[in-house]
Amino acid sequence: MSFITKVRPLLLSFCQRLQPATSLLANQHRRFSGQAVSEAKQNLILDTDEKTGIATMTLNKKPVNSLNLEFLTEIGIALEKLENKECTGMILTSSLPTVFSAGLDIFEMYNPQPDRLRQFWSSLQDVWLRLYGSNFTSIAAINGHGPAGGALLSMCCDYRIMADGFSIGLNETLLGIVAPFWFKDSFVNTVGHREAELGLQLGKMYSSSEALGVKLVDQVVPQNEVLRTAQSQLKKWIKIPEHARTLTKMSLRKETINRLQSRKEEDVENFVNFCTKDSIQKSLGLYLESLKKKK
Repeated sequence: MSFITKVRPLLLSFCQRLQPATSLLANQHRRFSGQAVSEAKQNLILDTDEKTGIATMTLNKKPVNSLNLEFLTEIGIALEKLENKECTGMILTSSLPTVFSAGLDIFEMYNPQPDRLRQFWSSLQDVWLRLYGSNFTSIAAINGHGPAGGALLSMCCDYRIMADGFSIGLNETLLGIVAPFWFKDSFVNTVGHREAELGLQLGKMYSSSEALGVKLVDQVVPQNEVLRTAQSQLKKWIKIPEHARTLTKMSLRKETINRLQSRKEEDVENFVNFCTKDSIQKSLGLYLESLKKKK
């Protein structure tokens, strides 16, 4: 029995839980006079309270917040703006009712143009570096499923609050893909080496309670309390003297950040070479065919 034959039932089961979602925040509007100033875009909603410096970044790309080149570029620009505005804290969440982010857009990797594939991977690196190495406090309000790249975004944050009843994890092996070293580093730093061995090799998707048990997330609450809990938690973090907290954060994360910064170009070429292999393209093609049959 081939690898794809074995994992296809698992992939189909998981995909059934990632149905296209309707936006909950599509009609957000600008608020002034000490309230939040909203900067709305097609795929991203960025609300910043000018008095407190607290921002909420809402992923708003239907149907499942898949990360393609354009979306990653937009996220990277928004993160850069927050750093330049001296943001004190940010909540990262989703407008979709069942999905935080379904991760990387597979169509970026299937039958790719090498130049675009390089730009895509470089953009993902830049988002990770900006978010993982941000000076401001970041809290992930995970209000839906978070496979693969969705889990990566949440692990970049300083604190993670997840809605009960959903799943999260680095499930790349189920698609025949190997998580790069900086995905692995993020996972090891979060859950520890042994759990990372199990989770990465098995492509494990952890339920909310399982994720809490292995410290992949820090809190699990009902879905309608995720954002409020994140806001409450962020207030605790920003009371800590910023200079001391930021230096402490960097002392803990600098080595991991430097590993990618020193190998960015090498990592891009490794990804392009791996992704364009016939065996990988075949695996991705079969996976996409399975999604078509499901519709």
